[in-house]
Amino acid sequence: MIREVFLLSYTKYGDHDAVLHCFCRENGSESFFAKGLYSPKNKKKAFLFPLNHLQVQVSEKNKNLQNVLKLEQKNQQLFTSDTRKNTILFFVADFLNQILKNENQNHDFFREIAQFLEELHDDNFQAHLIFMFRILKILGLQPLFSAESYLNPETGTYEDRESHHLFTKEISQIWKKLLLENNSYNIKMSRNEKQSFLDAILVYYHYHFSGFRQPRSLDVVKEIF
Repeated sequence: MIREVFLLSYTKYGDHDAVLHCFCRENGSESFFAKGLYSPKNKKKAFLFPLNHLQVQVSEKNKNLQNVLKLEQKNQQLFTSDTRKNTILFFVADFLNQILKNENQNHDFFREIAQFLEELHDDNFQAHLIFMFRILKILGLQPLFSAESYLNPETGTYEDRESHHLFTKEISQIWKKLLLENNSYNIKMSRNEKQSFLDAILVYYHYHFSGFRQPRSLDVVKEIF
């Protein structure tokens, strides 16, 4: 059985084995047991980087944790040695580990991840911010557009007065642009706007996604950008 997946994270098991936590085109969130992946002669351990697009052949014998029979890289173009891109990949993978933890098959999510990777490959260094916003629409959590000036992150509606210090008139306006623009990846932000928008969208997720926590790699992303 063949699976097309994005690798979200992995856990080393013993000296040579690993459990791969993935988002699968066919079944949504799934984990697979990769025997011998860390053995000295196995070059496939180089595939273990965040959001790598993989093709996995698995055994159907174990229904709880399927064994990996064959592991191949689906899109070699997306492999990168760029520190900034790798930092973003770690951050987004950590973010998705929360968001997709219990998600079943969802082609919209899979397409969004693929588009985000293409944007990052093309040197869009604010792609992670736009991606996080676009995921809100798939989750049914995006704000409601209206004529008022200030976004209230708790209610997801616009109001006449500022309700949260991170949701200034300027940042609230960026949210409006994202709501109205079909190709939101075209919207550009200044360095300060990127930092402020990142803080704001994390607050928004905290209000609207149960149990949401700040990704562990947040401080590294902020330091680099």
